[in-house]
This record gives sequence, C-alpha cells and structure tokens, in this order.
Amino acid sequence: MNSGRLRLMRSGDLARVLSWRNHPDVCQFMYTSHEISPEEHEQWFARNSEAPGVWLLIYEVDSAPVGFVNISLTRCAQVADWGFYLAPDAEPGTGRSLGEAALRYAFEELELHKLCGQALGFNERSVRFHERLGFTREGVLREQHCDGERYHDVICFGLLAAEWKNSK
Repeated sequence: MNSGRLRLMRSGDLARVLSWRNHPDVCQFMYTSHEISPEEHEQWFARNSEAPGVWLLIYEVDSAPVGFVNISLTRCAQVADWGFYLAPDAEPGTGRSLGEAALRYAFEELELHKLCGQALGFNERSVRFHERLGFTREGVLREQHCDGERYHDVICFGLLAAEWKNSK
C-alpha cells in the first residue's frame, strides 16, 4: 500500500465524512452511535474547524480520501487526544498507514509531547491497533460508557514523543 498524506478537512469533505461516520461498521465503535444528521454534522464542523487546538484531518492515498483523523489538545499544552476512522471500503493496511501518518503529524508537525487515545473495551481491533503503533495501555475506566443498554469499559492509551522517536 502506498503511504498517504494528511490534509486539513474542508467543507467539501462533509458529505463523505458523514457517510463514513454513519456507516454501521464505524458508528458501532463510537461514543455516540445514533445516526448523525447533515445539520448536526455541519454544526460540529463549524464549531471544530475554527477551534484553536483542534485539527480535523483527511487521510488520502493517491489523492483519494480514505480516512479521518481528529487531534485535539487537552487541558495541558502539547498533550492531545486523537480519534480516527476509515472509509468502510478502505483497503487492508490503510489503517496502519493512517496511524503512522497521524503520529508523524502529531509529533513532527504539531510537536506534541504526548498523544492519547481511547477505545471501548469491546473494540479489540482498536486496542490492538494502538498497541501495534507503540501506545502504552495506561488504564481502564471501568464501565465508563453506557450505550443505552450496557456499560462498557474504556481503555486509555498514551504515546510519548520520545517513545515514538525511539521506535522509528
């Protein structure tokens, strides 16, 4: 798989990103699993695309959008949370290259000290994904999220810039 690149999300990406986000293969692993309306999506984009310390990014391979990455500073400067998802029809291996591109962006472009991630406990693919990218499992928030029927653990991950640099 060719490595891709990240670019800032534009309003022209809204419909595509919304279709990815509302796809059952994606939304089942999100904190909010309801179908997001175009109006709600537009409001989210308007609020976040201009917010300081928030980067909404599109991952492209051969100029074709295939994934989304969100990096948001936390209460501490140089420490951020990230979230991501792929187009449901993305080729195998796309996730790994998206993750590597996001880490380069976080640590080289944004010069972050630490990147944090979370995965719902039942999302084993996301747990393995974070670990393969070099994240350390930092803790479990027991029964932290309720999907309306059941409570689920939230697994917390962290990756320090020095750890990322040493692993390259």
